[in-house]
Amino acid sequence: MPAGDAHGTAPGLRERAARYALLPLRVFLGVTFVYAGLDKLTDSAFLSASGNGSIGELMRGVRDTSAAPFLVDWALLSPVGFAVLLAIGEIAVGLGVLAGLLTRIAAVGGALISLSLWLTVSWQVSPYYYGNDLAYLMAWIPLILAGAPYLSLDSLIRSRRSRRTA
Repeated sequence: MPAGDAHGTAPGLRERAARYALLPLRVFLGVTFVYAGLDKLTDSAFLSASGNGSIGELMRGVRDTSAAPFLVDWALLSPVGFAVLLAIGEIAVGLGVLAGLLTRIAAVGGALISLSLWLTVSWQVSPYYYGNDLAYLMAWIPLILAGAPYLSLDSLIRSRRSRRTA
């Protein structure tokens, strides 16, 4: 039986844990964004320019309290088109991060979505830490920096390329 290190862990356990440390974050963000996108696409009330629970009503409701009213004005040019684009973006980002395909690009997309939602929809939340979009924005940063080095299509593609060049 291995002796373990000074902290009582088996040799290599810390290294394996560090290697896969971003995997729970990838799964959480990926599943959450896919779910959010599908939820938007299947909610007929949300996919309306006006009415209770619609994207149009939401955007008009946050316009004057947002940090970036120009973004809200842009969304209000075509609220339903914006909602569909947002939902498709969330699904693409979520699937990319879950599969680990173009992970850094997907994470940048997720960060941009979270940033735009923070600056518009959740900007007026006080205190700021009650709003979830800022936390999502911060959660994307490790994936932007590190990508998905393990258990990902990115790593599979990298290993196949390196075998071809060797």
